[in-house]
Amino acid sequence: MIRRSIVFAALLPLAAVSVATAEPIDREALVRRHAIAIAKADPHAPVMLGNGELGFTADITGLQTFPALYSELAPLLTMAQWGWHSFPNPKGYTERDGLTMVPVPGRGDQPYPWMRAWSDAETNPAFTWLRANPHRVSLGRIALSVGGRPADIARITDTRQTLDMWTGTLTSRFRYDGQPVEVRTRVLPGVDAVAVEVTSPLVARGALGVSVAWPGVAPAINPDPSNWTPRAGEATRVLAHAPGEWRIERRLDATRYWSTVRSDGRIAQAADGRLTVHGKAATLHTVVAFSQQSTAIRLPRFAAMPAAVAAHWRRFWTSGAAVDFTGSSDPRAAELERRVVLSQYLSAINGSGTLPPQEEGLFSNSWFGKFHLEMHPWHSGWQAAWGHPELLERSMGWYLRTLPSARAEAARHRVKGAWWPKMVGPGGRNSPSLISPFIMWQQPHPILLAELIRRAGRDHAAIDRYAPLVEATAEVLASWPTCDAAVCHLGPPLIPAQENYDPLTTRDPVFELEYFRWALGVAQEWRTRRGLPRRADWDGVIARLAAPPKRDGLYLPVASVPDFWRVAMSDRCRRHAEPDGCRNRDHPSFLMAYGFIPGTRIDRATMGRTLQAVEANWDMRQTWGWDYPMIAMTAARLGQPDKAVDWLFAPGRNNQWGPTGMTPRVHLDAHAEGLVPKSGGAGGVAMAKNPDGPGYARAAETYFPSNGALLMAVGLMAGGWDGADRPAPGFPQRGWRVRAEGFTPLP
Repeated sequence: MIRRSIVFAALLPLAAVSVATAEPIDREALVRRHAIAIAKADPHAPVMLGNGELGFTADITGLQTFPALYSELAPLLTMAQWGWHSFPNPKGYTERDGLTMVPVPGRGDQPYPWMRAWSDAETNPAFTWLRANPHRVSLGRIALSVGGRPADIARITDTRQTLDMWTGTLTSRFRYDGQPVEVRTRVLPGVDAVAVEVTSPLVARGALGVSVAWPGVAPAINPDPSNWTPRAGEATRVLAHAPGEWRIERRLDATRYWSTVRSDGRIAQAADGRLTVHGKAATLHTVVAFSQQSTAIRLPRFAAMPAAVAAHWRRFWTSGAAVDFTGSSDPRAAELERRVVLSQYLSAINGSGTLPPQEEGLFSNSWFGKFHLEMHPWHSGWQAAWGHPELLERSMGWYLRTLPSARAEAARHRVKGAWWPKMVGPGGRNSPSLISPFIMWQQPHPILLAELIRRAGRDHAAIDRYAPLVEATAEVLASWPTCDAAVCHLGPPLIPAQENYDPLTTRDPVFELEYFRWALGVAQEWRTRRGLPRRADWDGVIARLAAPPKRDGLYLPVASVPDFWRVAMSDRCRRHAEPDGCRNRDHPSFLMAYGFIPGTRIDRATMGRTLQAVEANWDMRQTWGWDYPMIAMTAARLGQPDKAVDWLFAPGRNNQWGPTGMTPRVHLDAHAEGLVPKSGGAGGVAMAKNPDGPGYARAAETYFPSNGALLMAVGLMAGGWDGADRPAPGFPQRGWRVRAEGFTPLP
């Protein structure tokens, strides 16, 4: 494994740069100086705790006592990677019921899970059921109670809350009826359990305690799946109870899970089914565990829990890479360091589980809680480059388990190998959509992710484990393009990463061309490492893939729209007066061909001019959180580090970083005046009135691809890439002092 430990120091504005071996970074000081401190409830920023498999969203009390204080897009939930549910399916809808025949040039009509319009759901209810199921659910709500009843927010004063990420401890202090209260909240490692300590004179008097409730499933699902009105098919059953421990079975239609509540206080059941816990001394210890197995949940002793959680987080912070900007004169350095530390923490909770993460992780539901595979590298790819390949490997197992269904999907499309869907649940079934079935940039991802793991010091182990995955993925990359003797084309049907193109006419997007080609080259290298010959058919596709399209000295997003830049540079498009008539919006993903990947066929001068054209003409109102780090990666590879840093701080609405390190997901909706329906609708995204101004609708309070993309970009900028000519090549030589250690350079 390649390790670096360097200092990149800007001494004086005109002084030469000094590079020297550094003393190890003080990891504890680095993490603790960015501890989250909140003085009052922020309706857009509840705090998260978790272990990668279980996520717990806490309010200002450290529990889930006052959900009404928070935005309806920031529900207080307890969600697990394994916590999925489906509503009954009395009409027996199957995947076949959601398929539409689509003409594919050279291959005839093929079935795609395509909705031509959202109104299709009204004429074919199978679309709605297949999109909404399965979906994630919230497993429980843990809250403060007073005298067995809900606490009253009007009686709480002097709130102060601190999240110590070094020990994984959330400490919440306040007064209730003038009496001091301290709540310490942790999520345990190795078991899906929330541990709570409540200390107060009110606890000693038996007035203040904890309640535990188990929600049902709301039909709207997004963003809050919790339903507190009982319906048929939902039941809570007490399996056993004894002083200090109760075991619960929870049934949601065909879904079952089990819960254990253990405490050194008195546990009782209220009339509405909640369990209430009251203390016998000034401190009440309670732990609530969740499992998809009926066997008893093994929990450590209360006294051992704080040390176990602290050891878990200490291992995380000390075992991987780190970057420290102390001593930089650029005034943005401290804020970038804060974003980096908080993004590592949030990704460890939401992006390192046994499934690829959904866009909102375990924070809330978007798209019914399903994960979008095209986002997987943005969520988790950084982990390998930052010395945490074991975290990325947790979700890679899903691809191995899903290989059989991915092979079946490829066969349905009359190609070889394994075809990876876009919007999926644990079973790997694609979801009907206007756009999802035609997105293809997730196809090379398993090769990229496996290669990042291999490079992170796991050469032989990675090849042994992932060779079948790499081989099957490469077969799709080689057999899906339409080829003749001279050239191979991508699409149609195809929608590139910039999602505003007609799938039935789009052909040869720059990024997808280069990504397919790069991944096929990596797959060939894997074959030679295994002692196998290169595949001649793969080499044929590598040689014949269409050249990246360009016109007038600029790269085009797609070959099928040759007048893209002429239109984008027109007055109406540059003024964004008619956004629906222009395509210079959404992700400028063609830049990824020389940034996200090395893009060996990309001409640097042409890409440099293309980046300038984006800066001058792009509608930045409609970009997403991962676009800014993505553009920074391109600028860094182009040798423009000042511009790379500027892009990390670009003032977009989706590039605003809150107190907990989360970024919002805001949509431009000129007709909404900031408000659109909140039911989730056909699109599966709830939106609500928000502080972003008229014409915008906030669809989420967090968007975790922003965090992972930032870490990927900073990993490239600080840790370097193959062929980089100096340490920390993505940072300017003036104004920045970069101490970086533990990185594996990116390809």
